[in-house]
Amino acid sequence: MPDNVLEAVGLHRAYGSVRAVDDVSFTLPEGGSLGIVGESGSGKTTTARIVVGLEQADSGDVLVRGRARDARGRGRTRRLARAREVQMVFQDPYLSLDPRTSVEQVLREALRLHFPDTDHDRRVRELLDQVGLGTRAADARPRQLSGGQRQRVAIARALAVEPAVLVLDEAVAALDVSVQAQILNLLADIREETRIGYLFITHDLGVVRCVTDDVIVMRKGRVVEAGPTAEVLAAPRHPYTRLLLESVPRPGWDPEAIAAARRAL
Repeated sequence: MPDNVLEAVGLHRAYGSVRAVDDVSFTLPEGGSLGIVGESGSGKTTTARIVVGLEQADSGDVLVRGRARDARGRGRTRRLARAREVQMVFQDPYLSLDPRTSVEQVLREALRLHFPDTDHDRRVRELLDQVGLGTRAADARPRQLSGGQRQRVAIARALAVEPAVLVLDEAVAALDVSVQAQILNLLADIREETRIGYLFITHDLGVVRCVTDDVIVMRKGRVVEAGPTAEVLAAPRHPYTRLLLESVPRPGWDPEAIAAARRAL
């Protein structure tokens, strides 16, 4: 069995009396893909932010390749080291890309910070090719790119630091279905080539079905079901997981009945 590249152990995070993350644990093997699924308010994004280091857990540990992330560590060197362990791709890359900065400059800045002694010209070309953009996009600004192209830039920037884990927080939710498929296929190819681990944060069970090996289902901060994706989606054991599957729109779908069932849980 492959070694775990990422492990979360007993994560807790509260905001006042609200337990946003309540004893959450999971593992991600090297080259694996794990989905965290749940509705808004389930705690999935807070979990992701703790893994990346954007928030601190009240208790619990996050380990990368068996070593604690040490989110409380200080200093530029430690911050850069943590960034090289785990990178995050957000739902709307336009908000995280400087509108005044070209694609090439975005990638060069990441390389300058983390790998100042590498051949940046060569590496920029490699990254653009890896995400299917090519050198023609190097001079473009974010406003000149489509949503799918901007997401490819965000993925390239994350890959530039050669992380062990890529966290994707609703990373295809804002894209048209056809573009979603292109990005998901791209991510599958990158995972096969690099053995990077993926942590998918999503409410979309279709995405989970397509791109994850394993899945955990969260509700009100807690994990209510976990296991291989195919098994969980084929025969869910928890009523909430079954409700999520029933909530996927299809002929005869009754949103009022779904809402009533959700309130009853």
